[in-house]
Amino acid sequence: MQTTVGIIGAGPAGLLLARLLRNAGIDSVTLESRDRAYVEDRQRAGILEQGTVDALRSAGVAERMDRAGMVHDGIELRFDRSTHRLDFPALTGGRSVMVYAQTEVVKDLISRQLTGGIPLLFEAQVRSVEGADTDQPLVRYLHEGREKTLTCDYVVGCDGFHGVTRNAVPESVRTTYERSYPYSWLGILAQAPPVYDELIYTHSERGFALASMRSPAVSRLYLQVPNGTDPTDWPDGRVWDELDARFAVDTDPGWKLERGHVSSKAVLPMRSSVTEPMRFGSVFLAGDAAHIVPPTGAKGLNLAVSDVIVLARALIHEQNSGSTELLDAYSDTCLRRVWRAEHFSYSMTTMLHKDPAQSAFDTRLQLSQLHRVVNSRHAAAELAENYTGLPIG
Repeated sequence: MQTTVGIIGAGPAGLLLARLLRNAGIDSVTLESRDRAYVEDRQRAGILEQGTVDALRSAGVAERMDRAGMVHDGIELRFDRSTHRLDFPALTGGRSVMVYAQTEVVKDLISRQLTGGIPLLFEAQVRSVEGADTDQPLVRYLHEGREKTLTCDYVVGCDGFHGVTRNAVPESVRTTYERSYPYSWLGILAQAPPVYDELIYTHSERGFALASMRSPAVSRLYLQVPNGTDPTDWPDGRVWDELDARFAVDTDPGWKLERGHVSSKAVLPMRSSVTEPMRFGSVFLAGDAAHIVPPTGAKGLNLAVSDVIVLARALIHEQNSGSTELLDAYSDTCLRRVWRAEHFSYSMTTMLHKDPAQSAFDTRLQLSQLHRVVNSRHAAAELAENYTGLPIG
């Protein structure tokens, strides 16, 4: 096959890019190593920034999101056994976020892509990307038991940190900056109504906790746990008891989560990573292939979306004007937003989690910062602006 843009990876970044290009009359082919059922069932993020919501609407794939998604106008911060709410629209001039699971975003994009005739191949295992420094890179992949090739003008790697595309960027020109955190998240998906109509972020002496949701009947809950934790060491009762203890506040001493069947349980490592540059020759990196953030700031999916919005604009600009100016600026443009999001995610993470090695002095610094956020409009606005999403591009 031959196409203008070869997209590797059918996550939200790759699928949205294909849709944006199709709307502009630019052809593409998307290759995904997994089968459709696996891709549509991957549990990932659930918070969409205002810019991501706007992009899905503009792309024509927001009908189900607007029907089933839950608009959130703020978050609740709990610390020192007290609770405080941040009002996002009041702090940002009207911006909010939406709770709509990444699995649902992916289902919507796949459905539209398959019905719209945009080539999307599942179980297409990419073996290599060759000729990144040429004007016609080649993708070699295995599909339906046969070795095949895809010739492109551009290749976009949306295949994650361990994907093949990163290897197309020579190590001699690639730098990866990384940070690992000394704790993980134990996450559960429970058939129980959310405890509150917005997310609750909690700092406690026992460690961080987060109450989120996937729907009015399904809760997504997280506990800070030591690295290397085995989920089987946390039976359901122990998880619920610990969540109750960490969310406890003095104003409502009898407050408890409504418990339900736990349908999944997993431990998520916490790390940050940025690879520079995000472009080499005719190959572009987007999403987790270029950067990873700890989930505290809800930035992973949204950064991936902003990457492909910037790239789609650049490709459309080249098609309409013949100029590669925006393509040449792609890496620098994206990295400005990436590093801002990395810093915000780092700040949220270190403000709310208890480092196993931290002192009482460190804890007092965390509490000082939390008090600053809830008592200063300027500090609250800074958090709200970053959480709801900074301008793209």
